[in-house]
Amino acid sequence: MKIEQIELVEVVVPARPGSIESEGMHHPLHMLNQGARAGWSLQFDEMPKWVLIATCDDGTTGLGETYRGVRAETLEEMAWVIVGRDVGSLRWSALPLAPSREYDGFESLVYDLAGKLTGLPLHQLLGGSHRDEVLVSAWSSHRTPDDAGAVARDALDQGVTHIKFKCSLDDDVVAWAEAIADSCGDRMRIILDPNGRFHEVRHATEIAKRLERVGNVVCLEDPVPRWDLEGFAELRRRTTIPIALHLAMGYAELGNRREDAYRALHLRAVDMFNFTASISDFMRLASMADLVGVPYWHGSEVDLGILEAVYVHLAAVAPGCILPSDIFGRRIREHDLLANPLELVGERVRLPTGPGLGVELDHAAVDRFATRRIMVTADG
Repeated sequence: MKIEQIELVEVVVPARPGSIESEGMHHPLHMLNQGARAGWSLQFDEMPKWVLIATCDDGTTGLGETYRGVRAETLEEMAWVIVGRDVGSLRWSALPLAPSREYDGFESLVYDLAGKLTGLPLHQLLGGSHRDEVLVSAWSSHRTPDDAGAVARDALDQGVTHIKFKCSLDDDVVAWAEAIADSCGDRMRIILDPNGRFHEVRHATEIAKRLERVGNVVCLEDPVPRWDLEGFAELRRRTTIPIALHLAMGYAELGNRREDAYRALHLRAVDMFNFTASISDFMRLASMADLVGVPYWHGSEVDLGILEAVYVHLAAVAPGCILPSDIFGRRIREHDLLANPLELVGERVRLPTGPGLGVELDHAAVDRFATRRIMVTADG
């Protein structure tokens, strides 16, 4: 099965109105520098992602999806490395490409083709699943307290019992938690993710102590800057609320390293992890956490359907991936670009069973949101 061509399609899929934050708020969430724009100055749904479509000599097609804000020039260079190769001759877990934010899109593309070559779904290629359904959470960015309560209630009415909020030191997260307790009782649990923006252990401790009294917070994810793992450990000693570390391998320029998982465990700095990584790196990180019995979930960048399908396979394969994963892009964005969406009912998404990723592209939707196309062919 030789890869004859790879089409790279840039898409911009906006969020549904009101799905990110309260009216009148503007809290850009993209953390990385983007060209001349500094980190935290762009909202994630303004930014392009790329859909990768490979066609083989026998007519088989494979799908990949990148994270947001990747470099078109790098994608095209990588496509030239992969095009013309035989799928069966590639080392699927270590492609001949440089590690980068662009890499993961090609990895999902090749694994989709590998599954179709063998007739196996991705989870079987990775050793088999532990579960047929994956637990997921709802999501929101910054909100007013009343709006936080309303958004949480809406999620609960859809059958979801966990909701993740982006936040910072400027937000009254205790008022959020109280509003959610008022609107949902004890049926809704909260994950607070300030992306390090509680800044210091003393601030995080004060907030955590007040949240303890409300009693509905599952964990604080990256409460202080993630380089300060000693601070994580100190905060963990000071509060009964569990502490989570997000390891996102696509954020190497912000210092994310696989080795941070070992260091966090060595320092007894965390109760749980959020892992966002390539297929191969996720499996490595999951194995490390499994060895010591620390649970985790699969993270995301509020992605589209192709990447979310990858996440479902990984969360089903990994033994300790028992916490609600960040698989909610379809509920936030206007479209997931899939012909048949993932089976998401309430707080559970069913594991795709078709070969490869087990999903197909909605080409009309891709055309609707496409902003640029690049074609790379084996014959040049």
